[in-house]
This record gives sequence, structure tokens and C-alpha cells, in this order.
Amino acid sequence: MKTPDVVTAVSGLRARVEDWRREGLRVALVPTMGALHEGHLSLVAAARKRAARTVVSIFVNPAQFAPHEDFDRYPRDLGRDCAYLAAQGLSDLVFSPEHDELYPQGFATRIEMAGPAVGLETDFRPHFFAGVATVVAKLLIAARPHVAMLGEKDYQQLLVVRRLARDLGLDVEIAGAPIVREPSGLALSSRNDYLGPLDRPVAERLNVVLAELVQSLREGESIAEVEQFGREALRLAGFDQVDYVTVRDAATLAKAEKPVAPMRVLAAARIGVVRLIDNMAV
Repeated sequence: MKTPDVVTAVSGLRARVEDWRREGLRVALVPTMGALHEGHLSLVAAARKRAARTVVSIFVNPAQFAPHEDFDRYPRDLGRDCAYLAAQGLSDLVFSPEHDELYPQGFATRIEMAGPAVGLETDFRPHFFAGVATVVAKLLIAARPHVAMLGEKDYQQLLVVRRLARDLGLDVEIAGAPIVREPSGLALSSRNDYLGPLDRPVAERLNVVLAELVQSLREGESIAEVEQFGREALRLAGFDQVDYVTVRDAATLAKAEKPVAPMRVLAAARIGVVRLIDNMAV
């Protein structure tokens, strides 16, 4: 069991990647905020199938947290994450920079996006995608991977990063990997650890309701009826707040007027301090 090498400086990351590129090796990047779980490992495994070398970045990005969100208590344990990766033998390098390495004193750049970044998450977290776009752009520029692997659980984020790479002319493939779920169907997330024993049965209703909505759409029920039913079903399940339940074009996230494939049903809801997101293809 070999623990992956860890670099903390962009210069060290670039040197390793450039060595691999000179050898003609394809390189993949898996950007994470740490607190790794099986969902992250599925991304690394998927990246490994697309590239000869894999880099996992671990950085809790302050730019995507609002002041009232959980930045300070977000779990951080680099040793545990590296041991987890080592046990799987999937990652060749971990990039774990300090804050000042990515955001040095005087840093004054922020990437604002439209397109798939408009609405849904930004209706409730208006700061979020500017923070994501800025840090992902820096990671892609620093690592120069051939492919970057993101999970479909954060489906809007996946489309935002694809648009970012396309608009900035970054020579990288942005690939998506399927959602990994617990046996109950709850999508894996680091924040699931915040769920109390009374919260978990409520949380486990989210994917059940989404599956029901997908089936209703396939049977011809109208989008408006499906969305209304979904909001009511989540409230009845015990969620404290339903941020959205919506049916969107899977390629653009534009509002769907009528059921035409491909579509995605996306939802976000809160139980106490925990905010859960999920989505399913129609």
C-alpha cells in the first residue's frame, strides 16, 4: 500500500504533471474538498480508466462558502484522506495547497458566470458558482490535466465547469461520473455525517420522491404537476424547507416546457442545518 505523494505548491504540481506529459502519459484531475468517501473514490476510479496518472486535489475553498455556512466546521483530515486513497491504490499525487497558495495576498480576481450558473443553487447561494468557477479555473490552469472528473450529484456544478472550460478555451475534457448512493438510496455526501438519527429517515425520502417524479414524467404527467407534487411530497416527508424541485433540460438547465428527453429532475431541501441536493435523469 503506497501512500500518494503530496505536493502543496503549484510549482511542484506543475513539475510532476509536466514530467508525465513528456512521457506521453494522459493525466486526470479529481478536484475535491477532502473528507473523502466512496463517492470520491468512484471519481478517482473513473479518472483512472481515462488516464495513466491521477491527481486528487484537496482544498476547502473559502470562496464558495457564505459567512453563515459551514466553512469552519467542514471536516479536514489530510492524513486520513491520503490513507484512504492509498488503500485503493488509485491516486498518484495529492495536491493540497494552503490558502495563500491559491489566494495570495492581494488576490483580486473573481469569475462570474451566466448560462447554467443562473438560478437553482444561485437563487439560494448567490456567491457559490463564482467561488467554484474561480478555484476550478485555478486548479485546471495549475494542473493542466487532459481530463477532470466531477460527480453528477452536483449536476449544475458539472455543467457550470463544462461551460467554464469551453468559454475560457481550456484544453481539458470535463467528464461526469454517476452518483454513488448509500444502500437506502441517499446520495453520498460529506454532509450526511451531520444528519441526526431522526433526520436520516427524512433524508432518505429525497431519492424516493425523485424516482417517483421521474416515473410520473415518463408516464406523461405534466411538468408543472410533477414539480408541485415533488415540493409537497418533500414537505410531507419532514423536510424543514424545500428550496426547489424542478425539471430542466439536461444539457443546458433551461426550464423545460414539456416532457422531452433528455431531462433532469433536480431538488434541494433542508433538514435542520443540513442542506441536501440530488438529481435524477428522466
